[in-house]
This record gives sequence, structure tokens and C-alpha cells, in this order.
Amino acid sequence: MTALPPDPDPALTPGLEPGGGVAPGDTPPDSGSTTPGLTHHEHDGSAALGKWTIALVLIGSLMVGGILLAIAITGFH
Repeated sequence: MTALPPDPDPALTPGLEPGGGVAPGDTPPDSGSTTPGLTHHEHDGSAALGKWTIALVLIGSLMVGGILLAIAITGFH
């Protein structure tokens, strides 16, 4: 079985001008899809995961900032 190309045949497509263009205001023909659709629903992810990530980054930043502040106050001995 030979697969057909996804683009429409210009000779069989109504509304095309010579050279394959379309008239102003006209919608050009759409190419066919090479995939029939999604094979499965993709997981969107959890909103809680984003909140936990932000919380952990903030806690880590505060810890690093606290350590740097302690080093700056006590000196670099």
C-alpha cells in the first residue's frame, strides 16, 4: 500500500488561482494530517508538584542566604 502525500492535489482543489495561490480573503486548503490523532491522553501534571517545587526552592534559597549572611557577619577566618 502506497501512502498518499498529505498535501492536497492543486488540480483537484477548488478556488486556487494559477500558480497555486488563493484569492485575497479566501482560505487556502489545509494539508492532511500524517497522524490520525492522539493515541493516549497526556497527563497534565499536578498543581501541587509546582507548589512543592517553589516551596523547596524558597527554603533552599533562604538556607543559602542565611549561611552567606552568617559568614559575612562573623568574617572569613
